[in-house]
Amino acid sequence: MAKMFRMLSGALVRRCSGVAAGLRFALRPLCSAPGPGYCPTIFALSSGHGKCGVAVIRVSGPASASALRSLAGMKQALPAPRTAVLHSLLDPGTGEPLDRGLVLWFPGPHSFTGEDCAEFHVHGGPAVISGVLQALGSLPGLRPAEAGEFTRRAFQAGKLDLTEVEGLGDLIHAETEAQRRQALRQMAGDLGRLYQGWSQALTRNLAHMEAFIDFSEDENIEEGVLKQVDVSVEQLREELEAHLRDGRRGERLRSGVQVVIAGETNAGKSSLLNTICQRPAAIVSPVAGTTRDVVETPLDIGGFPVLLSDTAGLRDTGDSVEREGVRRARERVEQADLTVAMLDVAEVPEDLTRVPHFLPEYLRKVLGVSPRPCLLVLNKTDLLTGEQLDSLRGVLARAAGLPPVCLLSCTTGDGLEHFLGVLQKQVESMCGNPLVGAPSLTQARHRAHLLRCVEALAQYRHYRELDLALAAEGLRLGLTSLGRITGRVGAEQILDLIFKDFCIGK
Repeated sequence: MAKMFRMLSGALVRRCSGVAAGLRFALRPLCSAPGPGYCPTIFALSSGHGKCGVAVIRVSGPASASALRSLAGMKQALPAPRTAVLHSLLDPGTGEPLDRGLVLWFPGPHSFTGEDCAEFHVHGGPAVISGVLQALGSLPGLRPAEAGEFTRRAFQAGKLDLTEVEGLGDLIHAETEAQRRQALRQMAGDLGRLYQGWSQALTRNLAHMEAFIDFSEDENIEEGVLKQVDVSVEQLREELEAHLRDGRRGERLRSGVQVVIAGETNAGKSSLLNTICQRPAAIVSPVAGTTRDVVETPLDIGGFPVLLSDTAGLRDTGDSVEREGVRRARERVEQADLTVAMLDVAEVPEDLTRVPHFLPEYLRKVLGVSPRPCLLVLNKTDLLTGEQLDSLRGVLARAAGLPPVCLLSCTTGDGLEHFLGVLQKQVESMCGNPLVGAPSLTQARHRAHLLRCVEALAQYRHYRELDLALAAEGLRLGLTSLGRITGRVGAEQILDLIFKDFCIGK
């Protein structure tokens, strides 16, 4: 058995040398400068800009200890690790007092970046912050940090993988409860562990495959090894495809559900937008065709992020500007995750027996021939009598094949609470509960690499009976694709894209 493991390890080392090279390349230090081992110490304001009660200034790198001593006037001893100490902060050049605040010492590797770190918690006035930053900049070996450089150093020190880095970025930008929950789960490593488990399974399969290719003739390795690989690869392929068939729930939750209000002119689309966001975001006028361009507003609907768009009324027109607005409206409907199709209730046939045929025709006019997720809103119900409203509700309850239908009046607010409840259920079903089940796929780049992995496993299946070397190459390509998600291989080309969205000081 030991001999078998040695053969497997040797085969994997030889055949996966490219993967190992990619790993070394991905973890190449960011620190480059005058001499070997040199790594500049960086500093930045880590809390938000503007006046505030307390501002946090972070320092990371080999000169962090000397920076702490210089500003806090400490001769030798540093504060106990991870213990806040109240100190006067002095300008190291002039000795002038800058502020009185808390200082903390985080010796590496037990810090966020894995390096020696220090923090200064000072009063949040612009003059205080500027004075402390200038004092740090005057010290030798220190320079201002670039955007995301603290987190990048944490990644390169192995403190975080790329999925955890992206989770941290999402947490910083989270605006709703559901976004926060999803980001926290990803930052905790749930998604990274899922992908890492798949990588480990694929690594074992590749090792068995390479051992069979290299040693089967001389060492009498049973062909049953390949059958085990076949079963494992097929199971992995099924898991990957199930993960990809998620309806883009995680991506929608991260970026926001695109909800578009569409319909004929004067149906009350702009009034609905203004009512929901509780401000005059769109111009409302009795003149048909007032809205010419798309008006967007971000919303929090029951803890889920929504980007709500009002669009131009759909009609044939000779006005070139309005015609462009109609084109943009139809384009937004095609891109929407959910369309709110609005109709003036006065346009509903008086003969209610025609309603089950009329409404589907109207939806096709708004949505196009392709079926799309939608809600149907009949507006201006304040113009109907109670008897007419009850009759219409009865017809709609018996009609088959319609999406959820809401009756409301933007003028009086009747039916608005019911509409928002239905909208929230639709949005929640599209995003899912981020705390239930397997972690969701959250990034377009994750999806791209997983699709390449599935294609690589298809290559394995195709060449399995034809050429074992080409089949093994499929497993190798799949392993590389999975590694690029977590940053284990070939990550350098995507690092800038990931870290550019971080603020300075993170």
